[in-house]
Amino acid sequence: MDTEILDKQKSSPAIQMVRRGIAVGFPIMLGYLPISITYGVLAKQAGMSVTELTSMSVMVFAGASQLMAANMIAVGAGAVEIVVATFVLNFRHFVMSLSFMNRLRGFGIKWKLPLSMGLTDETFAVSSLHKNEAKMEKGAYFYLALILTAYFAWVAGSFLGGILGEVIPEQLSQSMGIALYAMFIGLLIPSVKKEWRVGVVAVIAMLINLMCSQFMSEGWAIVFGTVLGGLSGVFLLKGEES
Repeated sequence: MDTEILDKQKSSPAIQMVRRGIAVGFPIMLGYLPISITYGVLAKQAGMSVTELTSMSVMVFAGASQLMAANMIAVGAGAVEIVVATFVLNFRHFVMSLSFMNRLRGFGIKWKLPLSMGLTDETFAVSSLHKNEAKMEKGAYFYLALILTAYFAWVAGSFLGGILGEVIPEQLSQSMGIALYAMFIGLLIPSVKKEWRVGVVAVIAMLINLMCSQFMSEGWAIVFGTVLGGLSGVFLLKGEES
């Protein structure tokens, strides 16, 4: 009897999809852990409690934005500045969600809503390589397992980083701030290789931020640099082929 039940479970499409999703999400988990730990350490040193920084990971789940927010908190930026800067930086998620939802047209809204909320650059990229699962039986479980594997790794790493931030020397934690710049450079370089004008947009945003920081807070300087730099890309990249 036990063997029959076990065989039935092994043949369950839902269980098979969950296993495949976890397996595909495992490399993302390995990549998220060191970055999320770094975020937790930096957020703790910026003055956030372990509960606050972990709750941000639970509710926001956006690595670049959270690292930027931790940096802005450290320099004394206000809540409005952080919210606006995070919104602008995460605006690309609207495009990713629309593309992802188009792929999941056969799924009901009960699946589309939570899955779109769990999208990141990495989970979107990996899910784009596994389009066939959307047409398979219980395919939604594949994407759910993929996203949850990455999500729980990020939240757990953030919590662990917050704990470590209380015990490691401040000099060491401050040196980990290089992770913020490394992440943005890592996002920028592949785009610059494909289109050099993207690098020009980044330089324009940097110069705007530098000029604005002379007569306004660093938080608003980041916001204006991001927004105006992005607007410059509308004109500079206008003729780029899609």
